[in-house]
Amino acid sequence: MSEAIPTVPIEVKINGEACRDKVEPRTLLVDFIRQQACLTGTHVGCETTYCGACTVLLNGRSVKSCTVFAVQADQGEVQTVEGLEQDGQLHPLQKAFSREHALQCGYCTPGLLMSALHLLQRNPCPSQSEIRKGIAGNLCRCTGYQNIISAIEKAAQEMGGRKTAEE
Repeated sequence: MSEAIPTVPIEVKINGEACRDKVEPRTLLVDFIRQQACLTGTHVGCETTYCGACTVLLNGRSVKSCTVFAVQADQGEVQTVEGLEQDGQLHPLQKAFSREHALQCGYCTPGLLMSALHLLQRNPCPSQSEIRKGIAGNLCRCTGYQNIISAIEKAAQEMGGRKTAEE
């Protein structure tokens, strides 16, 4: 008979809401978010950090939640794609992705949105080159990335940063 793996209590603030639970020390943050916090916008893709579908913000930093243990987030703050929408209003990034047709199947979109948010929080007026570098850890198999870059540029403008070429 095998012994049960001991659990440890953790408390994480996810999208501003306290989430307390017990986890096995080996539980990945992406699994905690999806299974215990019941927020399924964060996707599981490659589980090796390659695709970026699981990208979230942990204490203000962009992380791939498939390679972070939930216990590492204890007493921390996590923002997921569900936390972008506020008071029934989409975030400017979400609006821009829709308007600019920056998504097709949508599987990579949550991770791209979170990487773009992290970029715009650090650099509200990024160049196309800086945008490409900012989303480099996110893989999209459906688009040619141009609409994604355009959407991030438009969101930056709407958020008070980057000016369009027409201006």
